[in-house]
Amino acid sequence: MSNMIVFGTQWGDEGKGKIVDILTEEADIIVRYQGGNNAGHTLVTGGKKFILHLIPSGILHSSKICLIGNGVVLDPQVFCAEIDKLRDSGIAITPERLVISKKTHIIMPYHKALDQARETAKSGIDKIGTTGRGIGPCYEDKMARVGVRAGDLQNLDLVRGKIDKALQEKNVLLEKLYNQKPLDPEDVFAHISELAERLIPFLADVSQKIQGACEKGQTVLFEGAQGVQLDIDHGTYPYVTSSNTVTGNAAAGAGYFYSKKKVVGVVKAYTTRVGQGPFPTEQDNEFGAHMQNKGAEFGSTTGRKRRCGWLDLVILREAVRLCGPTEIALTKLDVLSGLETIKICTGYQYQGQLVEYPPQEENSLARVTPIYEDFPGWPQDISGLRSWENMPENARKYVRLIEDYLNIKVSMISVGPDRDQTIRR
Repeated sequence: MSNMIVFGTQWGDEGKGKIVDILTEEADIIVRYQGGNNAGHTLVTGGKKFILHLIPSGILHSSKICLIGNGVVLDPQVFCAEIDKLRDSGIAITPERLVISKKTHIIMPYHKALDQARETAKSGIDKIGTTGRGIGPCYEDKMARVGVRAGDLQNLDLVRGKIDKALQEKNVLLEKLYNQKPLDPEDVFAHISELAERLIPFLADVSQKIQGACEKGQTVLFEGAQGVQLDIDHGTYPYVTSSNTVTGNAAAGAGYFYSKKKVVGVVKAYTTRVGQGPFPTEQDNEFGAHMQNKGAEFGSTTGRKRRCGWLDLVILREAVRLCGPTEIALTKLDVLSGLETIKICTGYQYQGQLVEYPPQEENSLARVTPIYEDFPGWPQDISGLRSWENMPENARKYVRLIEDYLNIKVSMISVGPDRDQTIRR
């Protein structure tokens, strides 16, 4: 079977975790290839909820192998806590089932301290809305070639030297620029040393494992985090994450060139965004409240209320252009039930012109006017439906409209959070 990539088409929170969980049944290995614990996947199976931040969603399937690629930045404390929580839920976590690339960069305490100090020092529109989890500063050190990688944990003398060098710079920033207390190298080293003992058994060559699986004819599922509009290059810069979320990064972030692939773009039936940044179709009104309340739109990582708005086909066209999906998984269609009229954004007015793709100037999405088409809603609750034929006609028309505009088939429709609340086409 072909390898698969699952990615988010909007600003994240599209329901990728559930889709990965479903597609894991068709895969042998699941690889997370970018981002850190600023991402969160919520899975519901058998009425039980699981929230994962680092470990691939496929971990709930006992026969599958999960890999964390070199493109991820990993907080060892969060990773260990996640393992413990899964084990407490009866899910076996062993180095045979879960592997971390030795090239994965480690989020250090000074990364989190800097991240939080910087955001605290900002005000008003300068705030990015970062989760403060050290993701950006860790990627900075990676690009500056001074980062701590997971493989370094096997040589604590090397780690100690890197900590000392890092804090020569970081403590100056914390003290002199942000008026924060400096970090003690001894404390940082003791913290990491204790966690290193737990991480080392999970370290291996992830590239080699993917290669071996493909040579055996097994299927690899590459799991992305966040969404296209949070991509460091192609998203709504500067209100973006610190890694490339587009599918082209799967090869670099996993360490293996994928071929014979199917690419699944996950689309929420409306649009949401967490944190700061432009959001053309945002509805700060009763329609947004309907989506927020019925969709339980709270961030799985931060708990922050998500901003809600109508479906935006402009940013979806951009996702198609950048990521090449072969099919779409449409999520949370049930949330729109009960709305008499649904609006869909089909284009923008920008600087006196009609545009069908997002303008590329910084913060330009804050200066566009969305163009809407009205669409008739449906009153029925569809969360209990399991077949396309039983869907209300207007719900089917809504799905077909998305297919027609993007010229891509909707192969999966989620009508609720549980694994079995899914219609396959």
